[in-house]
Amino acid sequence: MCVGQKWVLKMLFFKVGNKLKRCSVFFVVLLLVSCGGEVPNLITEGDQQIPVDLDKRETIFGTGEESGIWFNDTGPPSSEGGSGIGVNAFLWRASLDVVSSLPIASADPFGGVIITDWYSPPQAPKERLKLNVFILGRALRADGIRTTVFKQVQGPSGTWATAPVTEGTSNKIELSILTRARQFRSEALQ
Repeated sequence: MCVGQKWVLKMLFFKVGNKLKRCSVFFVVLLLVSCGGEVPNLITEGDQQIPVDLDKRETIFGTGEESGIWFNDTGPPSSEGGSGIGVNAFLWRASLDVVSSLPIASADPFGGVIITDWYSPPQAPKERLKLNVFILGRALRADGIRTTVFKQVQGPSGTWATAPVTEGTSNKIELSILTRARQFRSEALQ
């Protein structure tokens, strides 16, 4: 029993006469809840409590021994280009490089999502494009990336209306991202 708990017990045995003393005892009891001791590292599975080493448990950053607090900084980057981000680093860099001419509205390296804002090319001011790029994993593979292209055309009244995208546009963008990612990978291996 800690000193604070003994003091609270003494206070409780004295006749507490006014509301101020009662409130103060109540708050002191709340503050001293942490004097109880250590909490065991146990996980309950069914009716059993199983001891767990908290340093080796799995978190969103990996297992306890191999992951740092941020960005997996305890070891060298993997050969697949994973450098603490949730997706393949080569695909991520290549995607940013390919869409760099468009204004980027949102980029999430952990989720592998790049969303551009609407962009009107100078040669076609009444058309605008928007891209969503999704990196689907940590491997540098052809099926590891998916792009969606949106196109709008400005009508005579000035409002924007959805227009069909030329067939194969998404595939061409994906191919250019994959080509650039392979270039980044070959540069890194040299």
